[in-house]
Amino acid sequence: MASPSSSSELPLKPIPGGYGFSFLGPIKDRYDYFYFQGKDEFFRSRMTKYRSTVFRANMPPGPFISSDSRVVVLLDAISFPILFDTTKVEKRNILDGTYMPSLSFTGGIRTCAYLDPSETEHSVLKRLFLSFLASRHDRFIPLFRSSLSEMFVKLEDKLAEKKKFADFNPISDSMSFDYIFRLLSDGTPDSKLAADGPGMFDLWLAFQLAPLASIGVPKIFTVFEDLIIHTIPLPFFPVKSGYRKLYNAFFSSSGTFLDEAEKQGIDREKACHNLVFLAGFNAYGGMKVLFPTLLKWVGTAGEDLHRKIADEVRATVKEEGGLTFAALEKMSLLKSVVYEALRIEPPVPFQYGKAKEDIVIQSHDSSFKIKKGETIFGYQPFATKDPKIFENSEKFVGDRFVGEEGEKLLKYVYWSNDRETVEPTAENKQCPGKNLVVLMGRIILVEFFLRYDTFTVDVTELPLGPAVKFKSLTKATE
Repeated sequence: MASPSSSSELPLKPIPGGYGFSFLGPIKDRYDYFYFQGKDEFFRSRMTKYRSTVFRANMPPGPFISSDSRVVVLLDAISFPILFDTTKVEKRNILDGTYMPSLSFTGGIRTCAYLDPSETEHSVLKRLFLSFLASRHDRFIPLFRSSLSEMFVKLEDKLAEKKKFADFNPISDSMSFDYIFRLLSDGTPDSKLAADGPGMFDLWLAFQLAPLASIGVPKIFTVFEDLIIHTIPLPFFPVKSGYRKLYNAFFSSSGTFLDEAEKQGIDREKACHNLVFLAGFNAYGGMKVLFPTLLKWVGTAGEDLHRKIADEVRATVKEEGGLTFAALEKMSLLKSVVYEALRIEPPVPFQYGKAKEDIVIQSHDSSFKIKKGETIFGYQPFATKDPKIFENSEKFVGDRFVGEEGEKLLKYVYWSNDRETVEPTAENKQCPGKNLVVLMGRIILVEFFLRYDTFTVDVTELPLGPAVKFKSLTKATE
């Protein structure tokens, strides 16, 4: 691992790149990004052209949906953390990038995710989330294990039924919705909500995030796709009914949360819209990507890693007399595998901020000045695969974070909107469920390798994460 030069030694250089003509430049970059090059090649080609991991470019969606697509792009692990410093960058209304979905999708309010920490309401809401999650810590493991047990039964049934493969994603989505609803509310989803809830959240998410994706239409239809989802924001009314059903379900089942919100001076309706956003966008949306991604990388890593994880899991559970927080902390390889999946393919690949003042940032070899008001964009999959930080950075290495030297690298894992070594607070923008996400990643693997020795998967890459199909499951022999 190379150490970056000290900032005093780094030459100050102008930021390379540009934005092109006011209308055509964003359109050209958008077509390169979605259709001609694809995301990774879009960034890689410009990084090569400018010989810099910091440069200027237009980020989609571009004109019409947003008024300004111009950003300063950060692609290395050293410059990227400026996006976490809320004393220097503003996070107001910039969760999704250079555009913001209509407030209709969130009940007409700006939810906590769109607030900057400088806004008083942000710290009130974030503190509520953190304290509420802490109050439910005793439910984390038993509830999740219960949901997982049902998921594995369904997975085995599907594999036996189809004989060739079983689609993991829809089974995982159903499990995720069930778990999140039971964890964050005081009830259990009825059969109708359990069946329809994941689809309603999927549509609600899709209509907000459509400008950031391509659905992979044949090239002859790219112009039509571009006009439909990248030019004019999709309206709320097609998903209004589903959102209202989700809102009503949480409102009627979340008395504990809403009572606590009211004690802290937060209107019950506003609190519930924030709870639905936390449940649907942050939690369900994150799990929808995380679990298939985790099993994709572990599945394709092969039997040797499977055996090592299974040995560690079974020995530790036996030694501890069950699956506890203490047992999970002892599983060093398991922890490393989860961190490695979050490093190599973070669930949320984009981070944005707007400079609050003129600031100087550093990459590995240069300094750059960003002016007040400029939008800064970080593409996390490049930052967390920085070859100057991580050896074999493009390869999934299950034991990468094992041991003292491995643990030192955790400060370069950024998936949670901050370093893995930092904890979420009411004053920062780090995911309030950061520790719960890591915990769920560990538990799903523990439960998996208590049941199975090994497995094989087939993976298809989709715009918002991998689709995983199980081809085989070998039940545990001990």
